[in-house]
This record gives sequence, structure tokens and C-alpha cells, in this order.
Amino acid sequence: MSRLVSALTKVGGNTGLSRILGFIRDLVFARLFGADAHTDAFFVAFKIPNLFRRLFAEGAFAAAFVPVLSEYKETRSFDDLKSFIDHVAGTLGLFLLLISLLGVLGAPLLIAVVAPGWYFGETGEAQLAGDMLRLTFPYLLFISLTAFAGGILNTHGQFGIPAFTPVLLNLCLIAAAYFLTPFFDPPIMGLAWGVLIAGIAQFAFQLPFLHRLRLLPKFKPSKKDEGVLKVLRLMGPAVFGASATQIGLLLNTLIASLLVEGSISWLYYSDRLMEFPVGILGAALATVILPSLSRTHNSSTPAEFSRLLDWGLRWSILLGLPAAVGLFVMAGPLISTLFQSTVFDSNDVMMSRLSLMAYGFGLLPFLLVKVFAPGFYARQDTKTPVRFAIIAILVNVSVSLILFSPMGHVGLALATTISATVNASLLYLRLRSLDIYMPPAGWRMLLFKTVTASFVMGLLLWWQMPMLETWLQAAQGWKVWQLLLWIVTGVLVYFGVLLALGVRKGDFSGKAA
Repeated sequence: MSRLVSALTKVGGNTGLSRILGFIRDLVFARLFGADAHTDAFFVAFKIPNLFRRLFAEGAFAAAFVPVLSEYKETRSFDDLKSFIDHVAGTLGLFLLLISLLGVLGAPLLIAVVAPGWYFGETGEAQLAGDMLRLTFPYLLFISLTAFAGGILNTHGQFGIPAFTPVLLNLCLIAAAYFLTPFFDPPIMGLAWGVLIAGIAQFAFQLPFLHRLRLLPKFKPSKKDEGVLKVLRLMGPAVFGASATQIGLLLNTLIASLLVEGSISWLYYSDRLMEFPVGILGAALATVILPSLSRTHNSSTPAEFSRLLDWGLRWSILLGLPAAVGLFVMAGPLISTLFQSTVFDSNDVMMSRLSLMAYGFGLLPFLLVKVFAPGFYARQDTKTPVRFAIIAILVNVSVSLILFSPMGHVGLALATTISATVNASLLYLRLRSLDIYMPPAGWRMLLFKTVTASFVMGLLLWWQMPMLETWLQAAQGWKVWQLLLWIVTGVLVYFGVLLALGVRKGDFSGKAA
């Protein structure tokens, strides 16, 4: 397990750097553009290719490609492996090129589907979003190829490079915000160009590392290659299974377009804060655990497979639970410190705070899905997760329709949280019923101690932190040092209580069980 912890640390560290730059990026967006019709339009134009990226690239494609790639690496010759990669690259590249062309040509139709509420007014969001989508949609082609290259590197144990690559997206968008937007009318069009440039940069960055492995792909489309056919068979249902959360967020955007101006931006900023721990820990766990589970399934015992799942679950609980409590309690100070400005006012802070609190409840389920779903994908079972994902999507739609009228954008965030909880619960129960995951003794006590430490931390922060009104009126320097002070305090209290309750390092590697 030490090898996995080392990989998790490397991936988490690079992902953390990317997320910090992502925060800086969003801070720049909030301070330069605020939360208005133009930002709503950009976030929709950026969200659509990102949704397809997570459906086809990081979601379904990764879930189908990595297990088959691992199988080839473990059981086939190098020539067979290289041929498989060439054929997948050609087939995937051709498919993505066609999808990108359709997306550019059909941009207005996509905007009408995703944000129908804009077509009932005369604010111009629909036209602006369509113009930006023609620039941002080709990002799907390059970022999906980036995910393909990252899958090869991860399978060969080179986790750091793919984890660092998203840093380039944030650097490109920050640069675009300052240096490109002054040349456009409206200025926010410069951000759309930044998205396209970032996609090209991320793919190009990984090519030298593939060359070192002698696995730089030649794009040779093939519908007859047995490996390609296997990936396609697995990929079909995985489109839904790996992306239930993203579909829920898209539904939020659709319904939010019917609400008051700024609703989409409020959801975006709160989602970004929730995605920080999910991105660092969840993405790191999913990146590390899927190749490891795939290798174990091909060459080891069911007990070792279960132990890997248990390792991922322990780390999710250890870091995910206090993070969820922290997001809920510190939602207002976080939003105020990071985003409040003359164009992102106190009302925007209050509205974003409410949706962040609703998302906070779902942080742990989001993490658990990233651990439990690979337990099926590594066994090349994509049908089971898709059934549960469809149920979760239906729950999301139903709850959203019930809550969006009385609760506005907060109801949409809460619906996403509820659907993620349903998805994680169904995956866990199925893993248990099939004896794929067999928790060792001591789990109830470990969970009790973790919940107790999180509760004590949250209670202290809630009781001692300054009131939100103080944050809204304070100077920026005071906000920054106060936020850092209370984050450090929360971390020290949480781990201090864990130590006092007798929790040790071995409890989270499975060695103590």
C-alpha cells in the first residue's frame, strides 16, 4: 500500500496545484467579470465541452480504456500493445473530430437545449453563448486526447505528468483574462479563445512523455481491432455510469436558466469550491486505484482486490468527511474571501454560500462514487454502474423539479447531493452483496471516531469564527489571514481529536484491521 500512498500523494499534490490555480482563475473571473449575463453565457459555453469531456474522455473512455490497456500490458507483447494504442487513438480521434464539427455547427441548438430559459428573454445570453461555444467546443477534441495520453501514462505508473497537465488550463485562462479580453467586444470572448488554446497546450505537453515510452500513437482508425471493439462495448454503458454527477450538474444549468440572472454563476462558484477536495482527493483516488484494481483483477486474489477498495474507502472517509463539514461551516467566509469584489457583491456571496452548503453535504458521496465505480470497471463490468447511475439521474431530475421553485438554485444543488448519495449507496450495497468488497473488522469504531472528530471540529469553527456580516465588511487582508487561521485550526483540531481517540496511521492503510 505504500506504493499507492506515494502515487496518491504525487497525483494529489499536482492536482492540488492545479486546483489552487483554478481558485486563482475563478478569483480573477469573479473580480474582472462578476456574476451577470456575460459570465452566465461563458460558463454555459465552457460547461458543454467539459460535460462531453467527462462523458467520453475522463468518464466513459477512461473506465473502458484503462482496464483493457492494463490487460494488454500484463498479458500481451509490446507490439500488440502499441498496435492497440494506435488503433484506439485513430478511432477515438476520428470520432471526436466528427463530434467537434457537429458541436461547432450546432452550437445554437446546444445552447437552446442546455439553457432554454434564455430564449424567453431578450438579454442576449443565448447569442453570446453560441458564439463562444463555437470556440470552446473543439476543446473537447484536444482534452479527450489528453485524457487518452494520460491513461497510457497512468497505466505505466507515471501519475505525476497527467496530474500536472490541468495546471496549463488554468494558466492559459488566467493569461487570457488579462491579456486577450481587452481585444474583444464583449471582453469575455477572450476567455473562449483561452479555452481552445489550453486544450491544444495540454495535449502537446504529454506527447514527449509518450515518446519516451515508445508509445507515441499513430492515428490508425480501426473498427475491427479486438481491443478497440472491447473498449467500445465497455464504453457504451459507462457513458452514464461514470458521469451521473455531471449530467446532474447539466440539468442544474438547464433549470437555472429559468431562474433569476446570476443563478448559473452562483452554482458555478459554489460547485468550484466543492470540486476542490473532490478534485484533489477524488480524482487522485480514481486515477491511482483503477489501474491498480485492473492489475489485481488480472493477476491476484479477490481478497487483495477487496483490500484495495478498502484502502480507497478509508482515505475517502479520513479526508472527505472533515472537508464536507468544513465546507458547510465555512461556506460564507470562503466565498467572501475568494470572490467578493465590487462586481461580485454581498448578495452574490450570500447566494453562492447557500448552494455551497447544499453541495457540501454531497462531498463524501461524490468521493465514494470515485472509489466504488472503479471496483466494477476494473472487472470490465460497466453495466452495473450504469443502472445505478440512471436511477441517480432520475432522482436528480425529480428532486430538482420539486425543489427549484421553492428553493431556487439551492434546491438544484441539494438535488445533485441527494442523487450522488443514492448512487454511492447503491454501488456500495452491490459490492457488498457480491462479496467484491469485504470490510475488515473495526470499521464501525473507525467511522465513529472520524465522525466524532469532524463534529468537534465543525462545532468549534461554528462557535468561534466571526459572523458572516463581519467577513462581508472586512478588508481583504483581514479575510485572508483569518481564513488561513481557521483552516489551520480546523485541521489541527480534527487530527488532534483523532489522535486522542486512538486513531493511528495504520488505521488508514488497512494494516490495523
